[in-house]
Amino acid sequence: MEILVTYDIKTVTKEGQKRLRRVAKVCEAFGFRVQDSVFECRLDGSEMLELRDRLESEIDGNVDSIAIYRLREPFSSYVVRLGADPDFGPDGPLFL
Repeated sequence: MEILVTYDIKTVTKEGQKRLRRVAKVCEAFGFRVQDSVFECRLDGSEMLELRDRLESEIDGNVDSIAIYRLREPFSSYVVRLGADPDFGPDGPLFL
């Protein structure tokens, strides 16, 4: 499934700045960044549950928020991009 992850982490404290970095690292493990706090991911059901659990464990639920949106498939038919494209997409090559 194609999903979009967006987050808003309160960074007024050093703890908040650390949470922001940890949330970004979790998202980077599952997808690719399309904007500062927005990631596109292609996941199966178990990966989706793992992503959700890992993100939930990193945030302060009283001040931080994360939204996970499932995109319609095929996602390329429903997404319109304006301006600069990200360096790579979910269908592009991934070099490790």
